[in-house]
Amino acid sequence: MNTLFDVLKMVTVDHHRLVSNNLIVTNVDGKPNAILTELLGDVVSKIRLFIDFSLVDSADALIDELEAHTPLPDEVLNEYQKILKEPLLGINFAERKGEIELVVK
Repeated sequence: MNTLFDVLKMVTVDHHRLVSNNLIVTNVDGKPNAILTELLGDVVSKIRLFIDFSLVDSADALIDELEAHTPLPDEVLNEYQKILKEPLLGINFAERKGEIELVVK
Protein backbone atom coordinates (compact mmCIF):
# COMPACT_ATOMS: atom_id res chain seq x y z
CA MET A 1 0.00 0.00 0.00
CA ASN A 2 1.47 3.29 -1.06
CA THR A 3 -1.33 5.85 -0.92
CA LEU A 4 -4.52 6.57 0.97
CA PHE A 5 -6.48 5.34 -2.07
CA ASP A 6 -4.74 1.97 -1.70
CA VAL A 7 -5.88 1.77 1.93
CA LEU A 8 -9.48 2.53 0.99
CA LYS A 9 -9.32 -0.07 -1.75
CA MET A 10 -7.60 -2.90 0.15
CA VAL A 11 -8.37 -2.65 3.86
CA THR A 12 -11.63 -3.95 5.30
CA VAL A 13 -12.90 -4.31 8.85
CA ASP A 14 -14.97 -7.42 9.44
CA HIS A 15 -15.18 -7.77 5.65
CA HIS A 16 -16.73 -4.31 5.22
CA ARG A 17 -15.24 -1.26 3.54
CA LEU A 18 -13.79 1.40 5.78
CA VAL A 19 -16.17 4.10 6.97
CA SER A 20 -15.19 7.70 7.48
CA ASN A 21 -16.03 7.91 11.17
CA ASN A 22 -13.21 5.53 12.14
CA LEU A 23 -10.46 6.95 9.89
CA ILE A 24 -8.02 9.47 11.32
CA VAL A 25 -5.14 10.98 9.35
CA THR A 26 -2.10 11.60 11.57
CA ASN A 27 1.52 12.65 11.24
CA VAL A 28 4.42 10.37 12.18
CA ASP A 29 4.20 11.53 15.81
CA GLY A 30 0.56 10.44 16.04
CA LYS A 31 -0.86 13.97 16.00
CA PRO A 32 -4.21 14.03 14.17
CA ASN A 33 -4.60 16.30 11.16
CA ALA A 34 -8.20 17.51 11.34
CA ILE A 35 -8.22 19.05 7.86
CA LEU A 36 -6.95 15.92 6.09
CA THR A 37 -9.18 13.70 8.22
CA GLU A 38 -12.25 15.73 7.28
CA LEU A 39 -11.26 15.76 3.61
CA LEU A 40 -10.73 11.99 3.56
CA GLY A 41 -14.06 11.50 5.34
CA ASP A 42 -15.77 13.61 2.71
CA VAL A 43 -14.22 11.50 -0.06
CA VAL A 44 -15.33 8.28 1.63
CA SER A 45 -18.90 9.55 2.03
CA LYS A 46 -19.05 10.55 -1.66
CA ILE A 47 -17.76 7.11 -2.66
CA ARG A 48 -20.48 5.44 -0.61
CA LEU A 49 -23.20 7.66 -2.09
CA PHE A 50 -22.25 7.83 -5.75
CA ILE A 51 -19.68 5.23 -6.82
CA ASP A 52 -19.46 1.47 -7.16
CA PHE A 53 -16.01 1.33 -5.57
CA SER A 54 -15.38 -2.20 -6.81
CA LEU A 55 -15.24 -0.87 -10.37
CA VAL A 56 -12.43 1.66 -9.86
CA ASP A 57 -8.78 0.66 -9.69
CA SER A 58 -6.97 3.96 -9.23
CA ALA A 59 -7.35 7.39 -7.69
CA ASP A 60 -7.59 8.89 -11.17
CA ALA A 61 -10.40 6.51 -12.14
CA LEU A 62 -12.25 7.38 -8.94
CA ILE A 63 -11.97 11.10 -9.66
CA ASP A 64 -13.24 10.48 -13.20
CA GLU A 65 -16.27 8.63 -11.78
CA LEU A 66 -16.96 11.39 -9.25
CA GLU A 67 -16.70 13.97 -12.01
CA ALA A 68 -19.19 12.02 -14.12
CA HIS A 69 -21.71 11.28 -11.36
CA THR A 70 -21.61 14.33 -9.07
CA PRO A 71 -21.88 18.09 -9.50
CA LEU A 72 -18.64 18.62 -7.55
CA PRO A 73 -16.53 21.53 -8.82
CA ASP A 74 -13.03 20.96 -10.20
CA GLU A 75 -11.43 22.55 -7.12
CA VAL A 76 -13.03 19.96 -4.86
CA LEU A 77 -12.11 17.10 -7.17
CA ASN A 78 -8.51 18.35 -7.22
CA GLU A 79 -8.39 18.30 -3.41
CA TYR A 80 -9.90 14.81 -3.40
CA GLN A 81 -7.24 13.66 -5.84
CA LYS A 82 -4.47 15.11 -3.64
CA ILE A 83 -5.69 13.30 -0.52
CA LEU A 84 -6.20 10.03 -2.38
CA LYS A 85 -2.63 10.17 -3.72
CA GLU A 86 -1.11 11.16 -0.36
CA PRO A 87 1.80 8.80 0.37
CA LEU A 88 1.05 6.46 3.26
CA LEU A 89 3.81 5.90 5.82
CA GLY A 90 1.94 3.50 8.08
CA ILE A 91 -1.30 2.30 9.60
CA ASN A 92 -2.03 2.16 13.32
CA PHE A 93 -5.08 0.30 14.56
CA ALA A 94 -6.15 2.12 17.73
CA GLU A 95 -8.33 -0.68 19.03
CA ARG A 96 -9.44 1.03 22.23
CA LYS A 97 -10.65 4.09 20.34
CA GLY A 98 -12.09 2.05 17.49
CA GLU A 99 -10.05 4.11 15.03
CA ILE A 100 -7.68 3.45 12.19
CA GLU A 101 -4.89 5.99 12.07
CA LEU A 102 -3.42 6.56 8.62
CA VAL A 103 0.08 7.99 9.02
CA VAL A 104 1.25 10.54 6.45
CA LYS A 105 4.05 13.14 6.33
